[in-house]
Amino acid sequence: MGTHVIKMPDIGEGIAEVELAQWHVKVGDLVVEDQVLADVMTDKAMVDIPSPVHGKVLSLGGQPGEVMAVGSILISIEVEGAGNLKASDQLVKEPAPIKEAAPAVAAPKVETAPVVESKPAAACRPAPQAPVARDADERPLASPAVRKHALDLGIQLRLVQGSGPAGRILHEDLDAYLAQGTQNARSGSAPSGYAQRHDEEQIPVIGMRRKIAQRMQEATQRAAHFSYVEEIDVTAVEELRAHLNEKHGATRGKLTLLPFLVRALVVALRDFPQINARYDDEAQVITRHGAVHVGVATQSDVGLMVPVVRHAEARSLWDSAAEISRLATAARSGKAARDELSGSTITLTSLGALGGIVSTPVLNLPEVAIVGVNKIVERPMVIKGQIVVRKMMNLSSSFDHRVVDGMDAALFIQAIRGLLEQPASLFVE
Repeated sequence: MGTHVIKMPDIGEGIAEVELAQWHVKVGDLVVEDQVLADVMTDKAMVDIPSPVHGKVLSLGGQPGEVMAVGSILISIEVEGAGNLKASDQLVKEPAPIKEAAPAVAAPKVETAPVVESKPAAACRPAPQAPVARDADERPLASPAVRKHALDLGIQLRLVQGSGPAGRILHEDLDAYLAQGTQNARSGSAPSGYAQRHDEEQIPVIGMRRKIAQRMQEATQRAAHFSYVEEIDVTAVEELRAHLNEKHGATRGKLTLLPFLVRALVVALRDFPQINARYDDEAQVITRHGAVHVGVATQSDVGLMVPVVRHAEARSLWDSAAEISRLATAARSGKAARDELSGSTITLTSLGALGGIVSTPVLNLPEVAIVGVNKIVERPMVIKGQIVVRKMMNLSSSFDHRVVDGMDAALFIQAIRGLLEQPASLFVE
């Protein structure tokens, strides 16, 4: 038997170090070729590190949240044959198995006798915990295997306390939840909504959450934010959307409002090139872009990501809709490539039905504008002296005042308003 050492790979773009976000294996696990071993976080994206070999995990080279240099030892695996370990390589001292690591994917057996460590049962799983109160639509962090296990056991994941990184729910947490239910049944007691609580939980800020925090802090510190809110009557564009979906939805796909907003951005930016720009404040250079690369803010299990619809100026409504859907799916599943998460020239952000009345979105540096979409509500409006019910929506947008003047920002949003209220003008050349 030999040892195969996997070092932190060179991910490109001049990156010298990356953050170890999560392990998908632990010491003693059997792994197969192409199985994901760990997730690492660059400044732009989460990257999977797959195994190039079959074997058994001997040691892990770091803890989640640790920043590791490119070329440092990430993991060592026992393999058949000589392996690739050289005399100059220094194996990392084997740490205790990482409690927060996600369960490994089942793997074929390697022809070696597995090493089983004897541990007290209490050390292998968290203590029983009372159910957690989460909103009904909140999606807790958990791997697909854990979700399936919970479904088989009839457990609602939103009631389970997670002990993994960022509150991720592990198989051990499901066992602890079941144990707590059994204990309550035996004692005849149940958790009360009015009972005093003294528990607390510390969540390490690592991985995507750390990057989001750093980028938001940098944006608010470096840019001179100002926001502008305008009310838009979207009755006509919503009628057009419903008509197109009825006529072409079965063959071309259903349209949401987002492709219309992307089209409105494209048309309005023709008259406001200073807004489709990126500002390098260190070099003191503003770059105005002819291409409109629209970042679409997307919520995922690991936090906010901004995949990019490239060359929106050359896309039809259905082309934009398909690309938005593809990118959102990739971002939520963690499969978006690095180049799909960078290079935007303006960002569109929406909270959908939760969009509220007004928001103050934070710029996606180095861009100088972000357009925020609030929810659509029906309200009575006065039109030509008559009170009528219309579908109304606010745009809450933010700009970098170092680059964009207030008048230009207001005129830009008014241009978008005019295009959406008279949607035929979106397609007049």
